[in-house]
Amino acid sequence: MGRVMRPAIVLVLAMGAAAAGQRTQTFTGVVTDSECSNADHSHMRMGPTDAECVNACVSEHGASYVLYDGKNTYTLSDQKTAEGFGAKKVIVTGTLDPKTKTIHVASIKTDGR
Repeated sequence: MGRVMRPAIVLVLAMGAAAAGQRTQTFTGVVTDSECSNADHSHMRMGPTDAECVNACVSEHGASYVLYDGKNTYTLSDQKTAEGFGAKKVIVTGTLDPKTKTIHVASIKTDGR
């Protein structure tokens, strides 16, 4: 039993160390969709406003909500929370998985600037 448990314990410890290495960060940008990942909706125009275009691309075309910061696009892990922020400038707090460019969302709020 000791031989079987030892690799499992090492794996759990390694996963914990990796998670502990991630730090919470703040990201500012516009919530858009993966079809219009640079927040330019002029070529799709799925509604009269950018927000309606974002929501239509997600609900009708299988796109995902993403954050565009002006240079980079990040997938948002919490699609349900992002739903209310289409085409809005926001501040996202969370941890970044650099390999997948996914922000594991802790919170999203509008950028009141």
